[in-house]
Amino acid sequence: MPRVRIGPAGLLRQAALFLLLTGLAVPVMANDYPTEARVDYVLGCMASNGNSYLTMQKCSCSIDVIAEHLSYEEYEQAETVLGMQDQRGELGVLFRTERGMQDQLRALRLAQADANLRCF
Repeated sequence: MPRVRIGPAGLLRQAALFLLLTGLAVPVMANDYPTEARVDYVLGCMASNGNSYLTMQKCSCSIDVIAEHLSYEEYEQAETVLGMQDQRGELGVLFRTERGMQDQLRALRLAQADANLRCF
């Protein structure tokens, strides 16, 4: 049987295919959350669910799942809307009723629901 030689372009194609098939390219995109934001989420989650090592693992898993669904910018916007809904007056009404902001919250809640199913 004759030997098949693969040139440099063929090696690059094979390497790119390997990365796509193994999913190594995806975590880079899902890891755009700063460490501070991840730690803040995990600490808040642990405060709500118990301060144990097991809870820390579950909360870490949870923010990883959320990062799969939302970019950091989308997450940050949804968290801002969530925090501003408690404001009194017209500003609070805006954050509670504006459709675009409600869509952002819906996306965050869907990501959190998936995280709860997968991690807790």
